[in-house]
Amino acid sequence: MTRGTTGTRGTSGAQRDWRGWREATEEALYGPAGFYRGPEGPAGHFRTSVHASPLFAGAVARLLCRVDEALGRPSSLDFVDMAAGRGELVTGVLAALPAEVAARTRAYAVEVAGRPEGLDHRIEWLAEPPGGGVTGLLFANEWLDNVPVEVAEVDSAGVPRRVLVRGDGAERLGEPVGGAEAEWLARWWPLAGEEGPREGLRAEIGLPRDAAWASAVAALDGGLAVAADYAHTRDARPPFGTLTGFREGRETPPVPDGSCDITAHVALDACAAAHAARCAPERTPPAALLRPQRDALRALGVTGARPPLALASTDPVAYVRALAGASEAAELLARGGLGDFVWLLQPVGSVDAAALLVDVPDHEEQ
Repeated sequence: MTRGTTGTRGTSGAQRDWRGWREATEEALYGPAGFYRGPEGPAGHFRTSVHASPLFAGAVARLLCRVDEALGRPSSLDFVDMAAGRGELVTGVLAALPAEVAARTRAYAVEVAGRPEGLDHRIEWLAEPPGGGVTGLLFANEWLDNVPVEVAEVDSAGVPRRVLVRGDGAERLGEPVGGAEAEWLARWWPLAGEEGPREGLRAEIGLPRDAAWASAVAALDGGLAVAADYAHTRDARPPFGTLTGFREGRETPPVPDGSCDITAHVALDACAAAHAARCAPERTPPAALLRPQRDALRALGVTGARPPLALASTDPVAYVRALAGASEAAELLARGGLGDFVWLLQPVGSVDAAALLVDVPDHEEQ
């Protein structure tokens, strides 16, 4: 264990404080005094793609327009911003839409915190995703990584056990993982090397994220759902998990006391399969795609190309503006940074996700 101790404990008050990471994180992030209830919102503690540049909202607006075309330009087009923070993305998307599309767009912001003052009156503020009847684009930027999950760790006997945590961040091992959680681990995150389970291997059990994603996608009658997050797939799971904390722009140990964000990378392949499993047996759902953010954004017009030097002579102001835009685009596309995010594109109905990103290269650039 990296923190705390393992072994059995008595029935003292300290023992009663031990609980799974899912329950502890839920209270620390979303309880009455939780991290996400603070007035500063996520932007006060970490920099997301939304906060890095308005180019991101512009790209999402272009994606919404492509979904609109694929749907045949319906009379009412929906945009749902999951984990909306203080409404930065949905506000930017509305501002970037062509007037004709904006006039038909119903905008929803889904967030546990209260509605910010001064938010555009066209945006409906919700505590939960719409119950159904959505036609358009549902976009979840860094939502699933904050859906709390249990953590499992292999003990000295090779048995995966639930990790328990106290409010000060100390950990110990609890009961063996069983039932649906054990089945999920076996399918999506096997805790075994070539010679079998090895003590200390860890995993984040993604069942709550699978359920949350499938439920959100179920709100769509037609269109596209996108989840953008730091992620991994079954063939490359991190051996010791990814659970961590963030406070005031810095990574910090995850302590479930409401003082920091608590996050873990997402098994997006499992989320995609969870939606497919909900579809009726006689209906094969459209193919989902996983794409690096750098590829998705390039296909949506974010290139990072520097402006021609000649522009500096003919229009210095435009040159400086274009140079700043290129710098912002480079941050969104950067390897080792925001460009490493993964987009899960999950179509519903007749929409072809691949056709929406026709300019995505088949292979990574060398």
